[in-house]
Amino acid sequence: MKRIEIIPIAEKKSKRREIKREWIEEAITNPMQVVEGYGNRKVAHKKLLLGGKEYLLRVIYEETEEVYIIVTAYLTSQIDRYWKEENK
Repeated sequence: MKRIEIIPIAEKKSKRREIKREWIEEAITNPMQVVEGYGNRKVAHKKLLLGGKEYLLRVIYEETEEVYIIVTAYLTSQIDRYWKEENK
C-alpha cells in the first residue's frame, strides 16, 4: 500500500479547517469519486455528513508509485458544483 504524505501547508490548513487526518486518508484510500485536477493532480471526493448537513471533502493530491502527496483538502457544501455524474 502506498504511503500518504501531507505537505506541511496542507496539514496546517486542514487543522484550521477542522478536517481530520483520518478523513483525508479515507478519501484517498476509498474515494467515492476521483476527478482530474490541474496539472497532473487528482481530486478525491468523499461525501460526509457533519452536523446534519452533507458536505463534500475534496482532497487534491499528486501520485507517484510509492506515495500519495496531499497538496490540500477542504470541505464544501457546493456538492453539485464539483460532483461529476457518470455518463450513461
